[in-house]
Amino acid sequence: MRIRDAVRAIVLDPEDRTVLVHFDFGRRVVWATPGGGVNPGESDEEALRRELAEEVGLEDAEVGPHVWIREHLFEDPLGDYEGQRERYYVVRTGRFELKPHLSPEQLREEYVTGVRWWTIDEIEGSDEAFAPPDLGEQLRALTVGGLPERPIDVGV
Repeated sequence: MRIRDAVRAIVLDPEDRTVLVHFDFGRRVVWATPGGGVNPGESDEEALRRELAEEVGLEDAEVGPHVWIREHLFEDPLGDYEGQRERYYVVRTGRFELKPHLSPEQLREEYVTGVRWWTIDEIEGSDEAFAPPDLGEQLRALTVGGLPERPIDVGV
């Protein structure tokens, strides 16, 4: 089974709003943190900065601590991969305008159909699907309880 290494950014502004990306994989539609696969020879930080610029338009992000891990299998294989092993990093930033560097067509090729700012309350009160499924709870624990001593597993 081929599992892709990936990184994700928990982008938080001073009011603990977060940026989420809307992914449409056909049978599964989900809001998730920005990020994606790590290319050969690329560090987590390099991959995360590239993904943040491409998907949400955040340049020169200050990548913070590694706080979560998550491994999951895809319902349908994506390219050569049947699953993904994700490392989540906190990225603190001021609020900025979401202007992805990729064109709408390029984003669609990456299954991205939208990006927006969310509050934790909005996530917890929404009927939308999120990844991880308990994203609101995990974000609240992170923003209220502080950074974990080591990365915690946030499930499938």
